[in-house]
Amino acid sequence: MEIINKKGLILTLIFLFIILSACSNKQEVNDVSKGKDESKKTVSLETVEGIWEGSINVPNQPLPITIQFTKEKGSISIPIQGLNDHPLTNITLNDTDITFNMPLPGQKISFLGKLENEKIAGTFTQQGQSFPFELSKVNELEGTAEHLEEIEVMGGKMIGQIEVPEGEGPFPLMIILAGSGPTDRNGNSLVMAGKNNSLKMIAEELAAEGIASIRYDKRGVGQNIDLATKEEELRFHHYIEDAEAWANFAKDDERFSDIGFIGHSEGSLIGMVAAKEVEASIFISLAGAGRPIDEILKEQLSAQLPNNLMEESQKILEKLKQGQQVDEVSNELQSIFRPSVQPYMISWLQYNPAEQIQQLDSRVLIVNGTLDMQVPSNDAKLLHQAKGDSELLIIEKMNHVLKESPDDEAGNMATYTDPSLPLADGLVEGILKFIK
Repeated sequence: MEIINKKGLILTLIFLFIILSACSNKQEVNDVSKGKDESKKTVSLETVEGIWEGSINVPNQPLPITIQFTKEKGSISIPIQGLNDHPLTNITLNDTDITFNMPLPGQKISFLGKLENEKIAGTFTQQGQSFPFELSKVNELEGTAEHLEEIEVMGGKMIGQIEVPEGEGPFPLMIILAGSGPTDRNGNSLVMAGKNNSLKMIAEELAAEGIASIRYDKRGVGQNIDLATKEEELRFHHYIEDAEAWANFAKDDERFSDIGFIGHSEGSLIGMVAAKEVEASIFISLAGAGRPIDEILKEQLSAQLPNNLMEESQKILEKLKQGQQVDEVSNELQSIFRPSVQPYMISWLQYNPAEQIQQLDSRVLIVNGTLDMQVPSNDAKLLHQAKGDSELLIIEKMNHVLKESPDDEAGNMATYTDPSLPLADGLVEGILKFIK
């Protein structure tokens, strides 16, 4: 939802919704069956077992996908559509040739690829249209074992990555919270075909200066994909409870002293509420909204939608803010307001960042950049006004992914998928000065 103001994304989402609109919620049993050609009969998938990430290269807007193979079956996730672990069928592997189907009622969707050097590349075909796809194998549990921890949360166990500085502790610890949508612990959105690694960079910079951190993939994403629930069952407070669980874990760990939160974008609001509940010492907002999400959405959508769809969007948001779901939603708006996501939006709309930040007893630093296309720097000023004893840091030329950006939109968006770019000048220095 946070990248909705990217030029052309609305039209692309409409197209993607058409692709998946017939998708059944029923989780079919994956049948690894034999093909008609006995020379291509299915064998063990051990050579491709694991998680593969990549995209279907639809023109102008790649569609990020994640595929997971076990020795006997496979599944596909398409985060931009809220599709998790949809079973694949008719998987065949013959030497380096691999094929599989994605079953949707009334449609034939197939992948025909070739395996080479832990990459799979080939052709995706649906309804007579074909596009290239590429996948790369990823390490499911990035980070050494001593840097990974598991805690109990609603629905099971959650994995987190801990950065502990060298030397003797205890160390102050910051819990780093990612933004909205399918965003991982490193700050990378699975709806974009590339990484920026902004939150990973922050964690590493903190560790180099004697400050520990915990960051984790949100439920339903990456290492914690098994915690995914049906989209209609997810609520905003689930993310708050996860953040609180990590804070309570850290409080009982002798390696750590003061506990604080760094919340990026939507993670700012999550961190505000969690910081109050666990009585955190420090709260840092990075590119966090200063207004309720309906106001942000109206601002973003007004630049993209024709009048009739904008009027419909406003009426939908008014109903959602009143706690009422909307059954009839135009096809063009399904990607944003589909019925299954409405309960989450209703729960999110109950929180006003300006009101939440006033309740904090923690020391507060509010940070934003002058070239943030998603949450303008004025939102940081609104938070600062609401919390008079907070500190405000506005960084010139910094954008939403915390990188220095050119003024033009295309150049700004290019930084979202370039992990070689450093964090914007002044960001880490400002954070360290405040914490220390």
